[in-house]
Amino acid sequence: MSERLDNQANSKQLTPADTVSVEVVELEELTLEEQRDRLHLERKVERAFYEAGKALRELRDRRLYRSTHKTFEEYCRDRFGHSRQKSNYLIAAAGVFDNLTTIGCQNLPSEDLTTNGSQILPTNERQVRPLTQLEPDQQREVWQQAVTEAGGKVPSGRIVKDIVQRIMERTKVTNPYRVGEICQIIAKDNPELRGKGGCWCIVNKVNDFSCTVIAWDKEYTMRIEHLKSLDYLDADCERVREICDRITQLHNNGNLEAAAISVLKHLGEVKRPYLTALEEKLLSVLEQEYGVSVD
Repeated sequence: MSERLDNQANSKQLTPADTVSVEVVELEELTLEEQRDRLHLERKVERAFYEAGKALRELRDRRLYRSTHKTFEEYCRDRFGHSRQKSNYLIAAAGVFDNLTTIGCQNLPSEDLTTNGSQILPTNERQVRPLTQLEPDQQREVWQQAVTEAGGKVPSGRIVKDIVQRIMERTKVTNPYRVGEICQIIAKDNPELRGKGGCWCIVNKVNDFSCTVIAWDKEYTMRIEHLKSLDYLDADCERVREICDRITQLHNNGNLEAAAISVLKHLGEVKRPYLTALEEKLLSVLEQEYGVSVD
């Protein structure tokens, strides 16, 4: 019985009614004028991040936002719907793009500064973001190496970042920080540090190219380029450590209300090794409210 069913199934698969029809699509050639228009438009798309960065840089430097906004950050948020950090990324990327076009493209018209046969250039901001931490000569060298690794095509941001990482590790820059030092967090291109830019932290462990630090909310491990020493005296460092211990005890309570967390976040962003009278009072009130004893 099963053999009969198999034979019926096989015979059904072979029936002409079940054959699959394939539609052949013929590609239409472009006229010379259309080819020129396409290339022109493609170059505009590729240069969009560069044009945006140049425009933002001029808006910022000439303070052309001042008639409607007090700060460039507020202007970017209201007008373009993005943070000042994103604007800074675009501005920095435009600077890198300018640098990459200074070799081999000086005599090309401005419209031709894009990905073309004579030079492969970036098409988006993320591809050049890792280059912003390098010197101009290094930027050009790394970009050409990235293009080679990408097989002569526009490299991804990941390829560029990996090359930059290898170069930084080869240089073996001595870690300048020491345990107990008070530093400021520089968020840069680290999504894990989002919202922590400008906060102080205490170096807890020094590695070859990174430090483990204690901030107001938890412990982080970050590369040395994400830190900036506040150059506090030893006595000032001790005062900050005492403040940090008190904040940590409160934060570990686990039952803090949003208002309490906001106060702790503010204290974690102060740019001085002491608290004002009001800040000290607020911290003391929280300690009493949540039953945290001060040693």
